[in-house]
Amino acid sequence: MRHLVIDSFDFTDLADHAGPGDDTVFVAVRSGRAAGWYGPLTEPVARTVLALAAVLVGADATDHEGIQDRLAQAAPRSRAGSWAVGALDCAAWDLHAQAEGCPAAELLTGEPLRRRITAYSSWLTRDLAHPATADLIPEVSAQGWAFTKWGLRNRPGAKGGALVDLLHAAATAEPVAVDAVGTWPQALAAEFAAAADPAALVWLEDPAPTHAPRAYEQLRTLPLAVGERLILADDAPAVLAWIRPAALTLDVVGCGGLTAARRILARTTTPVFPHGRSLMPGLHLAAARPDRVLAVEYRQQWEPGRQHLYAHPVEPDRGHLTLPTAPGLGAAPRSAPC
Repeated sequence: MRHLVIDSFDFTDLADHAGPGDDTVFVAVRSGRAAGWYGPLTEPVARTVLALAAVLVGADATDHEGIQDRLAQAAPRSRAGSWAVGALDCAAWDLHAQAEGCPAAELLTGEPLRRRITAYSSWLTRDLAHPATADLIPEVSAQGWAFTKWGLRNRPGAKGGALVDLLHAAATAEPVAVDAVGTWPQALAAEFAAAADPAALVWLEDPAPTHAPRAYEQLRTLPLAVGERLILADDAPAVLAWIRPAALTLDVVGCGGLTAARRILARTTTPVFPHGRSLMPGLHLAAARPDRVLAVEYRQQWEPGRQHLYAHPVEPDRGHLTLPTAPGLGAAPRSAPC
């Protein structure tokens, strides 16, 4: 197809349609009257996007590797910088796919797409330590999800044995995934690993706040999940090689966008379960690469509100999500300006 030269960019903020603390900013990259969108973004990421977006003026929106390299060279080597690159990268994919008249997933593969995407349910505000969570687990599990994930954070005075008891009580019917949200010190992790039954776990996600090898040395007897915190500056294959996780919970935008995610998949064999904060590009990656992406995360406490901001919301059906058939990525905001 012809080149799609990016000539401008702009933003829209849907704060009037969101709750307190929600992400609300959308960015558009434009070529003539056509626009490619991505959002919603936090305000810090949106500010970084604003500082970075001008480097795309004159770039060809169909040259995704060139766009990625151009953005990576200009972006700060920080989490906000990686997110900003990812947002602009995804907006370029949206622009390209709309010009081709197809979902973005079709540009990622020459194989037939998987239209009905398996999802797992996560509800991290419902920590296993909360008394009400025990009653909620079977209710959510019965909704057809691949599995469920719950918080299992470090609390003041927490002991590994007590966390193991919470896990085993939650997994009486089927294994559950738990997310420590980077809160466990090494001593707590060691206590947990010594007493936990691996059969009760789908996985233990992000026990440590970093990817340092020493933080995972005593947890290798358990199925682990990492990847949500990976950014462009990280060596993803090296991280996976020393941690040896059962699952890569990659954030498709946070790691640098669809282009960066595609590069990572080419260099690893770890099964991928995209992080739910970047659900829309995660859906397209799952549709294009069902051989590698086994399920996407649906965040029960946040995703319904985020979907309310899109022009064409996606809703779960018996633990599955349907890939949008409209051209693009599906991340255009409601009431998008012309």
